[in-house]
Amino acid sequence: MGLLADTSSPFVPVAVDSRYRAPRASIDPDPSKSWLRRAWPVAAAHKRAFLTAIILSFVGLVLQVQIPDLLNKAFSNSIGLHHTVPLHYYVWWILVLGGVGGVTGYIARLFLYKTAYRIEFDFRNIIYEHLTKMSFSFYDRVQSGQLISRANSDIRSVQMYMTFAPLILVQCSIAVVAFGYMLSINVLLALISMVTMPLVYVVGVMMRKSLFPVSWLIQSRLADVATIVDENVNGVRVVKSFAAEDQQLKALANAATRVQWGYVKDADIRARWTPAIQNLPQLGLVLVLLFGGWMVIQHHLGVGAILAFNIYLLMMQAPFMMLGMLIMMGQRAAASASRIYEILDERSDIVDRPGAVDLVDCRGEVTFDAVDFAYPGEDRPLVLRGFDLHLDAGETVALVGRTGSGKSTVARLLTRSYDVTAGAVRVDGHDVRDLTVESLRANVGIVLDEPFLFSVSIRDNIGYGRPTADLAEIEAAAKAAGADEFIRELPRGYDTVVGERGYTLSGGQRQRIAIARTLLVNPPIMILDDATSAIDVQVEQLIHSALRHLMEGRTTLVIAHRLSTISLADRVVLLEQGRIVADGTHAELLETSPLYAEVLAQVEAEAAEQERDGLAAAAPLNDRDLRPPTMPGGLLS
Repeated sequence: MGLLADTSSPFVPVAVDSRYRAPRASIDPDPSKSWLRRAWPVAAAHKRAFLTAIILSFVGLVLQVQIPDLLNKAFSNSIGLHHTVPLHYYVWWILVLGGVGGVTGYIARLFLYKTAYRIEFDFRNIIYEHLTKMSFSFYDRVQSGQLISRANSDIRSVQMYMTFAPLILVQCSIAVVAFGYMLSINVLLALISMVTMPLVYVVGVMMRKSLFPVSWLIQSRLADVATIVDENVNGVRVVKSFAAEDQQLKALANAATRVQWGYVKDADIRARWTPAIQNLPQLGLVLVLLFGGWMVIQHHLGVGAILAFNIYLLMMQAPFMMLGMLIMMGQRAAASASRIYEILDERSDIVDRPGAVDLVDCRGEVTFDAVDFAYPGEDRPLVLRGFDLHLDAGETVALVGRTGSGKSTVARLLTRSYDVTAGAVRVDGHDVRDLTVESLRANVGIVLDEPFLFSVSIRDNIGYGRPTADLAEIEAAAKAAGADEFIRELPRGYDTVVGERGYTLSGGQRQRIAIARTLLVNPPIMILDDATSAIDVQVEQLIHSALRHLMEGRTTLVIAHRLSTISLADRVVLLEQGRIVADGTHAELLETSPLYAEVLAQVEAEAAEQERDGLAAAAPLNDRDLRPPTMPGGLLS
């Protein structure tokens, strides 16, 4: 029936719904705003806990400010010449204020840290959700290490500034309260003690300007290190096969040296400016001692006032000492936020059009209509030129061609991994660009020549597309793919946890699990992209016999590199330089197309060479590989 406009048969995703707590707000999309204004909605979503922490911090500090004033009064009214108030009166008040201040400080920090980790949680999920929506062209040009760095260290820099900078500013505001008490004691001495503060501001501005470019450089070079580590971990088999460990260690050492230079430069800037920020307020102590001492000698001021002034100045020093750290955190956060926004401001090439509809009750009719396609990038050549192909519902077509002729590209266009440059791809008569991406891909199953397995159990890998499938359904799919026998021979059977990317299994075993994963979803359209290339001929025959039964009534596009795979198809299409040059049954093409025989001989030779190189050899399993993977603590928590 194809597409249905009514709601009687809506598209329902097979996978289970997400159960995680989605972020309450997202980043402001307006790039003209400052980085802090763009990030503010995320922090504002937790404003209750955040404001509670800030208010209680302020209350606790205000209580502390009362203590020097009480000491001044104790000296004047209980210890000096006049004993008008009992000393224990002030002692009890100081104890009470200290106790209440400690309690408020504890609650404030508890709420502050909760807010900090919630903001970090939201940032991580915002970035990951955005990455899941990005098109394949985005991943074609970015490095995974860069993404990992921006989703970890850069987020932490932004989170720390957004949560702890307000706390530091609250502590700085206490300097205003303390200055008010100083004015109440003696206006002239209060003004003299603050004479160095404008210099502190000027030095802070100069430090900020020096730190920003270095902070950006550090974060960028940290991402370079993450990229090298990621590539070496994922490509460890290539590194070891070429005995290139020393070469890679040298590359990592060079990248680490560049990071080290950035950190040393950052430390040099802070070493030059931070002492000035921290020590300029201490000149106020000297001035208070000089002028205040003279006033005490002249009997214009009491000794208790000098003590209170010194305590207030010491309390004011702490915020100014943290001012340098605040500036450093701010510049690093600004650099990190810019790197994060570079990702979030990227728009996906593949999105649902306004008014896009779901593909339901899919029959499986597929048409490529005068398709031209070139991969994204400047001056990229056309991979497909005037490509025309029609697959009737339930038909199996084999696509044959030399390496680089565009066979896999056809599969990517059908699943709308990329959009055509010209022409159209249609399913059941509807342009795939007019369908929702989710419903289209739910109806098109694909098995790639390089299957990817997750570091979970084999059962979970097969059930990836249908997490609610029971064990009987998973076993049936595995049997159809010829995987059940070797799975049962594993120590834990279907509960065996495979290593990263499934490398504890052979290439043929990985491909059979990938086939079972697709068969379990039972899509009306299926693409086999050289899906049995790493499977030996005997096992391949067993799989083919099962596939022939399963492909009945299912539209199947087979990207073939073996004669045995071509035998699955009702007809064969020969692709040469992005165009179809022959179309018919295998026997017909052998008789009428010399090019077909030539290409077939070439691809068969390539397949035989792969087998000689041992690409289908099994990788042994050991006890370490069979243990459940242990996730590092705090990773993306």
